[in-house]
Amino acid sequence: MATRWGICSAGKISHDFAVALKTLPTADHQIVAVAARKVEDAQEFATKHNASRSYGSYEELARDPDVDVVYIGVIHPHHLKTCLLFTNAKKNILCEKPLAMNTKEVKEILDSAKRNNVFLMEAVWTRFFPASEEIRRLLAQGEVGEVKMVRSEFAVPLMHVPRAVQKELGGGAMLDVGIYCLQFTSMVYNGEKPESIQASGVCFESGVDETVVVTLKYPGGRLAVFTCSAGVQLPNEAIIAGTKGIIKVPYPMWCPTSLEVNGQESQYSLPEPGMPLNFINSTGMRYEAEEVRQCLLKGLKESTIMSHTDSLLLAEVEDEIRRQVGVVYSQDCQ
Repeated sequence: MATRWGICSAGKISHDFAVALKTLPTADHQIVAVAARKVEDAQEFATKHNASRSYGSYEELARDPDVDVVYIGVIHPHHLKTCLLFTNAKKNILCEKPLAMNTKEVKEILDSAKRNNVFLMEAVWTRFFPASEEIRRLLAQGEVGEVKMVRSEFAVPLMHVPRAVQKELGGGAMLDVGIYCLQFTSMVYNGEKPESIQASGVCFESGVDETVVVTLKYPGGRLAVFTCSAGVQLPNEAIIAGTKGIIKVPYPMWCPTSLEVNGQESQYSLPEPGMPLNFINSTGMRYEAEEVRQCLLKGLKESTIMSHTDSLLLAEVEDEIRRQVGVVYSQDCQ
């Protein structure tokens, strides 16, 4: 039986996710329905991606009995209420990152998923790339010895993108691009909690973070440093340095297609998209989709690679970073 997907929101990221699904066998993955706030947008999306049903409200999608799992691609301030709509309708969920605006909201979503006995995963797509799988394998084998330092950066000028700079749209570098550096660090250090967090940053006039530099200290004298920015361009690479060597993740570190292990390079190519994409390497979203399918087939309610505990840790560290930089969303005051 194919996993039957419902797509919630007909925006840019949902388009790319639909294109990525098309690179997987149709016997395994099908888009059966799409919902948008305007029915015309849903109809246009459905035509483009061969979905049989289009809805002008998310509630209608939640009531569709033929949907196994919903991909949520709405902007992050809407994640909480959208996730709750679908968990309460007993739908499995793959929700775009960040899972929510803060720890309180993340807990609410996770509690609702557990209460309704549905699968839920934060769509940290990077974790499921073949290159990321290889990193985990190399680290488990001790290929670079004991890891002492993780360094990463993700910085792109996004001043022209309203959702990246406007507070009410959930703007800010940390939640948009910094999350990739944080999740990378967390993956390398096996989901351990840092014992200290030091963040320094500058904000846009709107009050959200433009550029942030973070130092994380872990037990046993291990460190991580990352820079994220919505104001400048950086090389956007990552490095894992151990006592016996180094793993370099070349650009683009958030959707990697190559690795350098002690100078030896290997390539991990992605399938070509069937139609133009909005973002680089988006066909790589196929790997998180397949992870969802495998989890559902096994009757799991969360993924071991991107677990509920992993999502909670990301939110807790993000909250502390924002606190130090002085970024407060309306969701933090509720």
